[in-house]
Amino acid sequence: MPDTVQRHGIFMAPYHPVEEDPTICLQRDLELIEWIDRLGFAEAWVGEHHSAGYEMISSPELFLAAAAERTRAIRLGTGVVSLPYHNPLMVANRIIQLDHMTRGRVMFGAGPGLLTTDAMMLGIDPSTQRDRMVQALDLILRLFKGEIVTERTDWYTLTNARLHLMPYSKPYPEVAVASTLTPSGGRLAGKYDLAMLCMAAADPGGFDALGTNWAIAQEIAAEHGRTMDASRLRLVVPMHIAETRAQARENVRFGLERFIGYFRKLGPGRFPVPAGQDPVDYFIEQGLGVIGTPADAIAMIERLAAKQGAFGCLLQQTHDWADWEATKKSYELYARFVMPHFRGTNAHRASSLDWAAENAGSFSAARQKAVAEMFAKHEAERAAKTGKAAE
Repeated sequence: MPDTVQRHGIFMAPYHPVEEDPTICLQRDLELIEWIDRLGFAEAWVGEHHSAGYEMISSPELFLAAAAERTRAIRLGTGVVSLPYHNPLMVANRIIQLDHMTRGRVMFGAGPGLLTTDAMMLGIDPSTQRDRMVQALDLILRLFKGEIVTERTDWYTLTNARLHLMPYSKPYPEVAVASTLTPSGGRLAGKYDLAMLCMAAADPGGFDALGTNWAIAQEIAAEHGRTMDASRLRLVVPMHIAETRAQARENVRFGLERFIGYFRKLGPGRFPVPAGQDPVDYFIEQGLGVIGTPADAIAMIERLAAKQGAFGCLLQQTHDWADWEATKKSYELYARFVMPHFRGTNAHRASSLDWAAENAGSFSAARQKAVAEMFAKHEAERAAKTGKAAE
């Protein structure tokens, strides 16, 4: 199914067990982005979280600045900056600085903040977060365009605020909004002509919302005289692949249960694995991600496309389901077998092989004829030389 998905990347929350050394985990996160850059992945998005231990990158901008120095071509996105936690002028300035430092490789992902524990520590009422995100995003886009803004709200005040660096990217870095189960992301994307990050594409609730949220974005865009560009739609799915399904299942026993346990601590209703059932079986049977082979990854992407239609980028949700070497191998297998399938990279190679096979008989006969003629020519030349020598 070519043209189903144009690009491939990762979405890094990240998820690291609290038993592991955090310094090593962060180093490994940087190494992962270096690795997938060498493999030809197009994008890496990095999240912002401040509590609960697992998702421990607090400043995606700081992390991406380090990643940019270690990579060559991969685009780097904030996935996402939690706008209610920051003064919007400060966010705008940080993103534009990063735009210059990466020479245009940065993407700006924005959201309301996912972990309620983050909001609680900051004394923010969770019911205000989405409205504050909209306020901040509107202002940041105006600053990106060069406007001078004076504005007072119940959570920030700006007086003659402006950027002191204008964007390196023209007109400014790509901007994306997070979309999970609610229509808020789709509404913002349609209103402001933004990209969308669908964070739970494989989750049953997120999967069912895929078509709905995109339709909402298209409807709102039409009201503003625009159409949505599917190439800017990203779908996030957790995956681990190996050469065989059995090997993939064995690999994820390293960390899948801890991953599930983390989410169940934050929300007891999440991942309700029945007593006595193998968590790996549960995850596969519920279709919550891919634990299998490159063929299984291809099948998942085609399933998403059947629901959503063509989309721009498949983002693998990073995790510690498997150990480090098996994790790197998973991304390598994806680059070797899944990405070429959707890019159509090998179409001409395959057709060339088919053409050679279909004509093997005639080509072989022609080759044998040419060989026989060469031997005959050689013998004739030798005979001629022998005859002259005899004279």
